[in-house]
Amino acid sequence: MSRNRLAEATSPYLLQHASNPVEWWEWGDEAFAEARRRDDPVLLSVGYASCHWCHVMAHESFEDQATAELMNAWFVNVKVDREERPDVDRIYMDAVQAATGRGGWPMTVFLTPDGRPFFAGTYFPRHDRPGHPSFRRVMTAVREAWDTRREEVIAQAGRLASAVARPIPAAGDLPGVETLAGAHDLLAEAFDARHGGFGGAPKFPQAPTLEFLLRAAGRPWAARAREMLSVTLHAMADGGIRDHLGGGFSRYSVDERWLVPHFEKMLSDNALLARIYVHTGTVTGEERFTEIGRETLDYMLRDLALPGGGFASAEDADSEGVEGRFYVFGAAEFSEHAGPDAGLAARVLGVTDAGTFEGANILHSARSPAAVAAEAGVEVSVVERAVAEARDRLLRLRETRTRPMRDDKVVAAWNGLALRALAEAGAALGDARYLDAARSTAQFLVTGLQRDGRLMRSSTGERVSGPGFCDDYAAVALGMLALHAATGEEHWYGHARRLCDEMIRLFWDEADGGCFATGDDVARLIARPKNLFDNPTPSDNALAAEALLHLGALTGDSAHLERAEAALRTGGRLMEGHPTAAGHFLAVATVTAHGRRELAIVGDPGAPDTEALAREARRRFDPGLFVAIGPETCSIPLVADRPRTGREATAYLCRDFTCEAPTTDPAELRSALDAADPVA
Repeated sequence: MSRNRLAEATSPYLLQHASNPVEWWEWGDEAFAEARRRDDPVLLSVGYASCHWCHVMAHESFEDQATAELMNAWFVNVKVDREERPDVDRIYMDAVQAATGRGGWPMTVFLTPDGRPFFAGTYFPRHDRPGHPSFRRVMTAVREAWDTRREEVIAQAGRLASAVARPIPAAGDLPGVETLAGAHDLLAEAFDARHGGFGGAPKFPQAPTLEFLLRAAGRPWAARAREMLSVTLHAMADGGIRDHLGGGFSRYSVDERWLVPHFEKMLSDNALLARIYVHTGTVTGEERFTEIGRETLDYMLRDLALPGGGFASAEDADSEGVEGRFYVFGAAEFSEHAGPDAGLAARVLGVTDAGTFEGANILHSARSPAAVAAEAGVEVSVVERAVAEARDRLLRLRETRTRPMRDDKVVAAWNGLALRALAEAGAALGDARYLDAARSTAQFLVTGLQRDGRLMRSSTGERVSGPGFCDDYAAVALGMLALHAATGEEHWYGHARRLCDEMIRLFWDEADGGCFATGDDVARLIARPKNLFDNPTPSDNALAAEALLHLGALTGDSAHLERAEAALRTGGRLMEGHPTAAGHFLAVATVTAHGRRELAIVGDPGAPDTEALAREARRRFDPGLFVAIGPETCSIPLVADRPRTGREATAYLCRDFTCEAPTTDPAELRSALDAADPVA
């Protein structure tokens, strides 16, 4: 079978299309030069490897010879992996949303040869459907407009290009408690009190919003934060969006009850949710949250960790060409393989003859073991054993099936999120496995994803893609800072500081504040995006604000703190009116609104007296507390040159760099930390 230009791509998604009869180009100057030479529009198709509807459109249209012939004759066809080029994805997704009022993937956009969009949509079917014209009909209409109504096309391109280039103005003031309280109240209005989450189907976890609720819980202005957080996390854990055999969460639920997932699993979602579950367990004392956090991290380590280092991006929704086949069970199959008490387990796990997904069953927590035990007249322990045995047997059975395709692309930003989750969980739970995995991930990010001092966006095997984006720098820096706080190892702080310095040099907007998504060392697109929306990972500027705030707390450098506040102001208007789009901005703003604290622990990392003090900080979830650990001679300004008390490790608790009396007593430090923030 012949191969097109994508055969040399680094992206697994692009390689999936290397045998299409479509004459695909990768994004770049050569493709647009060809469009200008031919005087043809560009057909831009954006997706990602684990996207189910991307596969559907590929099978229906891009693998079809007749459709491909029209594409090749009428357009210069460009295929983009949204995870490898989030800048391209963001700009043209803004065009799709401006043109249609909604977005999604696959994304299909028609461009002028200078890159301006003039017609945009998402999935187009093979045949006409009500409200959904066929892909061939769309192509025919676009080509006819290009040939006969060129002036209208150019005018529309100008309008859409202006729309995507129009910035959201920054807020004049730093968001404070009033903004946070207003956002909480808007979230409470949108909250689904019965099923958890916000709005109706399809329902996404919205991890950045949950992070805000976690940080807001217990504050006097956030009366319902803990309720919204707890109900949502329990509902997601009960639903089919969670894999009840192997752990981990799917990308979203197609229904409002979290029952039927879109089965793809993303590293980014699982890293964010694992961290939230672990910390919510700390805040609420509910062991179930902690265990689900562990289960999610274990899924990442088992199924997404790559032999050469780093974590794969995602697992597909499909196996053997069928969505969900890997995950679901027929009632008879369940009864045959789930053990001698399969009937009891079936009641807990929601298994019925009718099924919950195309005649098969998505395992979920349909009823509690206690309720089933009471109904069956047996001890709860009998039902719990039946469920545990069923899960063990079915997991072994499932491992004999054809697994969904795994996208082995290592994305820097998402690995930064995983690094942070592992480091913070390892510290909070005292689990060396997670700390070792965090160290391994961090080392890979240092050695495997950097070229000539520049962080790259992604790698596949030994090959790297292009330069990294702002979210890559910010997320990896936050992960490195978390690993320093978890271990006291100084070099991780050094890596974080260098990343933040480079982030400012490459991405900072000196005129209006905040960070552009793309560096000043790469080719410009029709606009230089400045990402403010969570989508669904935290936005570039929210991550950058948090990284700069953290670094400023450890260094005392007012320039870092001022930039952190400027980045927060870029999201001020979003926080006020659209909190579900600005969850991580809101999370960071809880720290600036309530004041940060710094904790310097002067001692030898790993020494018993140092660890005894550090454990008092690690046992709590306190995002407003920034911790640095090291001897008097270390390079971290918060710690450097502070004396010990005798030879003992010594803790200095400060607020805005004004410190209380030092202590060597862990119990005394605990009391001081509790008094510093009664909510923590």
